[in-house]
Amino acid sequence: MAPKVAALVLILLAISGSQADVNPDEVASVIWKYFTELGSNAKDTVDQLQQTEISKQLNTLLKGNLQTVSAYAEDLQARLVPFAAEMQARLAQDSQRIKEQIRQELQQLQAKLAPYADEVHQQIGTNIRQLQAKMSPYAEELRSRVDHGAGELQRALEPYAAELRERLQDNAQSIQASLSPYADRLQQQIDGSVESLKERLSPMADELKAQVEQSVAELRRGLSPYAQEVQDGLNRQLESLTLQMERAAEELRTRLATSSEELRAQLSPLARELREAASGDAESLRQRLAPLAQQLEQRVGNTLEAFRQQAAPFGETFGQQLVQRLEELRGKLDTGAAGVEDHLELLEKEVREKVAAFLSTVPPPEN
Repeated sequence: MAPKVAALVLILLAISGSQADVNPDEVASVIWKYFTELGSNAKDTVDQLQQTEISKQLNTLLKGNLQTVSAYAEDLQARLVPFAAEMQARLAQDSQRIKEQIRQELQQLQAKLAPYADEVHQQIGTNIRQLQAKMSPYAEELRSRVDHGAGELQRALEPYAAELRERLQDNAQSIQASLSPYADRLQQQIDGSVESLKERLSPMADELKAQVEQSVAELRRGLSPYAQEVQDGLNRQLESLTLQMERAAEELRTRLATSSEELRAQLSPLARELREAASGDAESLRQRLAPLAQQLEQRVGNTLEAFRQQAAPFGETFGQQLVQRLEELRGKLDTGAAGVEDHLELLEKEVREKVAAFLSTVPPPEN
């Protein structure tokens, strides 16, 4: 077994484990990531394949891992290894095939659309303006949700600063006894508020995907009359455009979730510092807590303002990405020349379809 494939299977086992349901999209994502990393480290891969000792070690690791998983996972692994290896062996051929297909279709499209160049330019320009008009309210809505969510979080944490200042008036033993539960409540409030913020922001990606689909459908209707004899080529370009735009929407979702988790990571040290203060001697407790009580509200405010500054512009950035994709499409239809990585979206789509088809042939686990 090739080391890279063995490592891939270990990751896939972590996804599937002994579950009855295996998510084809998750498996495909892992395989696609594996393929792209393989392509960017070709020399390293060849070197690793020549190191039989590493291969033996990974095979031993796999064998040990399989002792702890179900028979279903064993069967999946046994089927998946040759499947992944075969896909990897064919990847270069499939990539070249799709590249050539796109190149030929673009040349045919360019030749067919050349007599209507002005109309095509105007149609795509209209689509860009319509998309900008649609994206502007969404960008504002995202900015509003970020501001509102950050404001709610700040209001939820404000009482904790006031409570801490009040506690400093108690005797040291009372403060020390109540500080750990107080820190736990603060952490719970931070966690709950961040989860609420994520729930508020995540649907934006789905709403933007719906707008993307509508925009591409309008562009298809506008361009189809000029591409009657080369409709397949136009469909392929629009399919690639859709995949690019949907990926941008998923990246937006990921960026919002990542920013929210970073916010949690920046606020959580407040609770940890309070627990650490409570663990010291009682006599110097007030001295340790006084700076925290004074800084708590300000640190929360500064952290939330930094979050606002980071996350609020994501909507505008997303809109700019979509416009850039449309401009690139207009350039390709003008010149008939494909971009360097134009084939990757369609190649990834093909890989995902193959993975889904493969998993549908694996017998379900027995109860």
